[in-house]
Amino acid sequence: MTASDSDNLPAITEDLIRALPKTDLHVHLDGSIRIATLIELAREQGIVLPSTTESGLRETVFRDKYASLVEYLEGFKYTCAVLQTPEALERAAYELAWDNIEEGVYYIEPRFAPQLHMGQGRTFIAVVQAVNSGLRRARDEWNARTEVAQGLRPRFEYGIIVCAMRMFTRGFSEYFRQLIDVHTHAPAEDVYAMASLELARATVQAVREYGVPIVGFDLAGREDGYPASNHVQAYEFIHKSFLKKTVHAGEAYGPESIFQAITDLHADRIGHGYHLFSPWLIEDPTTDKRRYIQELAEYIADRRITIEVCITSNLQTNPNLKIIEHHAFRDMLAGRLSCTFCTDNRTVSQTTVTREILLAVKAFHLTQRDLRHYIIYGFKRSFFPAGYLEKRNYVRHIIDHYDSVLQRFAAGPLPSALTADRDVVEIATH
Repeated sequence: MTASDSDNLPAITEDLIRALPKTDLHVHLDGSIRIATLIELAREQGIVLPSTTESGLRETVFRDKYASLVEYLEGFKYTCAVLQTPEALERAAYELAWDNIEEGVYYIEPRFAPQLHMGQGRTFIAVVQAVNSGLRRARDEWNARTEVAQGLRPRFEYGIIVCAMRMFTRGFSEYFRQLIDVHTHAPAEDVYAMASLELARATVQAVREYGVPIVGFDLAGREDGYPASNHVQAYEFIHKSFLKKTVHAGEAYGPESIFQAITDLHADRIGHGYHLFSPWLIEDPTTDKRRYIQELAEYIADRRITIEVCITSNLQTNPNLKIIEHHAFRDMLAGRLSCTFCTDNRTVSQTTVTREILLAVKAFHLTQRDLRHYIIYGFKRSFFPAGYLEKRNYVRHIIDHYDSVLQRFAAGPLPSALTADRDVVEIATH
């Protein structure tokens, strides 16, 4: 790209990022409920919160920094508490969809753990259908707009990801309480395995018999001490049913957790992957740690296993991460790994996709070409809820819209070096 070409490119500003089409492939429904909605639902349901004002909850629950991932997850006991009815789940999903649409996020994969919301007559199917109803209603409202119908704005699409839990206690939900009480003599890891396998079976049934657009299976919750190996059966069932897989790994544990996710659980994507380059967290003293990490990173890069990067969330839950510039995305960028920027939890982390991208641009000096690659990766590596050819057509439209937005902000013609791949929409490996 010549100097004159780069002169034509617009500066990467917050306004530009907001206007560009984006994805969020790692966003938790229960971590992204609007605080005003949380307060309203708590009042209606008689649930006591630490504060009844938005500012008060930001001081006591949804803070800027947490001591650990365990402390970060504490806030979910309040958000999950108010999401125990189909109506509340539908509302939260509907509002999440619109919060994304309004900042130009046209494809999302909201994830949640249905078993945290089951009990007292609330079945798995009822729970996932409620979430789907909210997302579908927002999608249909947006896609019916004239500018979308005319192809001037991208249509909004979504796929749901369901989360199994690495661990749980009786206090997590009515469903988990009953499961533990029934299996009083079973080791805890066996009960965790039962729950995830049952979730996997219910997921496949929901997709095949009820048409719920569940596009992926995830493993979430406390990572340290609760290995992915407990959930091999569930992931084998999902894998053999042709559903996509993602795993929270390397968020609060080391490279070995990521290795286990991609070898034992067949992960197509990795949630966080923050500790991919952390040799000091490898437990086996006989391992050549530097070589292990190099080979693991090469494997991930070569197979285009996409990492769902959540910068703000990692800053909040890793006390040793003091500045953004030290985030592992620095090494992911150097290794040209397939990555996409995500919020993790819009409310708990007080962030948006636009903000996450802007943080990365400033901290890692991303170029327009870098930005284009990482945003488009999100669409290409999504678990799109339709066939391969339809996904290609959708990505093609997104790329065209991306370039039209860039052109609108540019001082002149876009350099051909930037858009040389605009006719290449290879979903699997590009």
